[in-house]
Amino acid sequence: NLSDLAAMGATPTWCTLSLALHEAQSAWLEAFLDGFLALAGMHDVALVGGDTTRGSLSISVTALGDVDPEAVVRRDGARAGDDLWVTGTLGDAAAALAQWRAGGAIEQDLRLRLDRPAPRVEAGRALARIAHACIDVSDGLFADVAHLCRASGVAAEIAVDALPASTRLRTMFTDETRRVLQMSGGDDYELCFTAAPSQRSEVTEAARSVGVPVTRVGTIAAGAGVTAVDARG
Repeated sequence: NLSDLAAMGATPTWCTLSLALHEAQSAWLEAFLDGFLALAGMHDVALVGGDTTRGSLSISVTALGDVDPEAVVRRDGARAGDDLWVTGTLGDAAAALAQWRAGGAIEQDLRLRLDRPAPRVEAGRALARIAHACIDVSDGLFADVAHLCRASGVAAEIAVDALPASTRLRTMFTDETRRVLQMSGGDDYELCFTAAPSQRSEVTEAARSVGVPVTRVGTIAAGAGVTAVDARG
């Protein structure tokens, strides 16, 4: 929820929580609320209501926020000729999930990215008046860029060898596997956005001001669809 608000350049303000459980397990509830309220506190989000009931396990969260209507960033604003950017690094959460599914030990740094993703709220606000379009990477980069392109009526080309990766991801996986994790994994909750090439310095300065790295990973063009290209073309 916070990542979706970040992608629109919004400031989170309140949330509601509806929780259904078969039975009240105090240890689980305390651990759940510790994590929930810690994240809410990081972003000054107030829990203002919701519901608790008995039933099949179900957690429903609604988050609301504020944004200047003239600064809101949508998915449908990408323009042919724009640069395509991402914040942070991609693939760590997908790598942790792959390790878990394989039944082996999960590397702790990767596990943290899967279990405790950090929504890029500050970066979203900093980029709000620079980015033409933005989406958070939750379904996987390729899929989410496709969502953005469809909304904007444009095409995109992604340079897969330019995708930012953590040192851990680079050392633990082959290049081929890493590309798959970065392109299709999702769950990193980084921001993917477009901006005019003339604003590259503004993009990097805005990101630097909130301590978030950004990487230029492709271009927007006229047409439709998403193409992934490696260094060999």
